[in-house]
Amino acid sequence: MTEQLLNRRRLLINTGFAAAGGAVLGTGAVSTLPVAVAYGQPRATSPISVAYVEVNNHHLRQVADYALATTGAPVFDLGIIFAANINYDGERAYLFCNPQVQATLDNATTEIKPLQDKGIKVLLSVLGNHQGAGFANFPDRASAAAFADQLAAIVEQYGLDGIDFDDEYAEYGVGGTGQPNDFSFVYLVSALRERLPDKIITLYYIGPSSTRLSFDGVNVGDLIDYSWNPYYGSWLVPDVPGLSPAELGPAAVAIADTDTTTAAALARRTLNEGYGVYLTYNLPDTDVHDYLSTFTQPLYGSDANYLG
Repeated sequence: MTEQLLNRRRLLINTGFAAAGGAVLGTGAVSTLPVAVAYGQPRATSPISVAYVEVNNHHLRQVADYALATTGAPVFDLGIIFAANINYDGERAYLFCNPQVQATLDNATTEIKPLQDKGIKVLLSVLGNHQGAGFANFPDRASAAAFADQLAAIVEQYGLDGIDFDDEYAEYGVGGTGQPNDFSFVYLVSALRERLPDKIITLYYIGPSSTRLSFDGVNVGDLIDYSWNPYYGSWLVPDVPGLSPAELGPAAVAIADTDTTTAAALARRTLNEGYGVYLTYNLPDTDVHDYLSTFTQPLYGSDANYLG
């Protein structure tokens, strides 16, 4: 890892949520700092909470509509647009946004900015689309860098806070595409980090990319910020060399599908074992503050309120 990236990680590790809008990165243990006292201000504590939103069915803006009852701090620290795709045109991989994802981006004033105004970071998740293109089968460094250019461009164009990689549904080999190789994902993440030195990069720990995290002395974990369990209702610690427990999310729940007893137990285990992320999937447009309270109580000592 370059000295620039090392300095970036040291800075983020040391600052955590001390400044409005900052993301807790690599604290090494659960913080005991007091929580924020003003509505809309980020918490000064970890673990962080992550919300994937299926924007085909729901609005991203709902992520900003939940706050801790005791402090007014947002329940969620990261909101993730689910999902753009890595597509294939017969010659190269390219970034594709379906109409719902594109509408979320185009309506950033009402869908993205309300989150960011409260210190919630907004990421775009990217996953395969049954066309044979994936993060793990770029044939060379140049092709990986070309896709990283597209990712960086969309982050900059829409004022996003980073990219989430989800290596599902690629169907490697379809249409004459290559099989996963050892260097592709490392090349891709390396190129993206060079283009986005101050943005957040995360890994949904699944698929061929999740098993190809080191090549030629470079660890993906030294270049990304978080990785988390993709299997809802379960506990699984991602094996990502370079990431500390404070940057890992072994607990994952699907809102309204994972039962509340499990959601609460996973939250307690996250806190007790010093992990830094609690992952949720499929936040709906309806009021689910009672469900969210089942994990905000163990994590933050507070119920969740619905502000929508």
